[in-house]
Amino acid sequence: MKKEQLYEGKAKKVFATDRANECIVSYKDDATAFNGLKKGTIRGKGEINNRMTNYLMQHLEKEAGIPTHLISELSPTDTLVKRVKIVPLEVIVRNVIAGSLSKRLGAPEGTELKCPVLEFCYKDDELGDPMVNDYHILAMGWTDEATLSKIKDYAFRTNEYLKKFFSEIGIDLIDFKLEFGITADGVLVLADEISPDTCRFWDSKTKEKLDKDRFRRDLGDVEGAYQEMIRRVFTHE
Repeated sequence: MKKEQLYEGKAKKVFATDRANECIVSYKDDATAFNGLKKGTIRGKGEINNRMTNYLMQHLEKEAGIPTHLISELSPTDTLVKRVKIVPLEVIVRNVIAGSLSKRLGAPEGTELKCPVLEFCYKDDELGDPMVNDYHILAMGWTDEATLSKIKDYAFRTNEYLKKFFSEIGIDLIDFKLEFGITADGVLVLADEISPDTCRFWDSKTKEKLDKDRFRRDLGDVEGAYQEMIRRVFTHE
């Protein structure tokens, strides 16, 4: 049963339940970009992100051996998950140059990387989620060396699985953001979401953007892009 609200972020609300080690994540249609400077609504986004996340996490657990916070989907927008303490890091995996990496390196978007790139950002909106490295992470005590090593392993394994999954439905996985948490019994799990909000998806043939960049960059037909992604994901079988 959904009880008091514990947290509200840009895209989700989190509620307590009758069980101390479980909570309910409720996805919203609200859309933000540039650390909340741009705000709007994408109709149906909450349902799409919830369903896609749960579907992909189920596959990651079963086929790639990646532990996740997922317990069960309760409704189109609500999911029961393990309650975790979030590691305060955004874990970014890049396969193709796009977005901020294009600006930082002066390379055009769409440039293939010779190998995946792993980046970390410290989760702090007021600081603008600054990029950090292993030394910062360990020196600040945000996690320990063993957990950081496991996060890296899970991130690369997730990338390997998702790249193959999306290529089979005609989608290039350009880059994506992951978050991890620690359960009450000390297990590191994949948390947050895997969706057009947190990934860059390009059509393999046309290179059309099918993700939140359509909202960020005012490209139009944002809802259509999200609908196309959920359609392709659920026709994967």
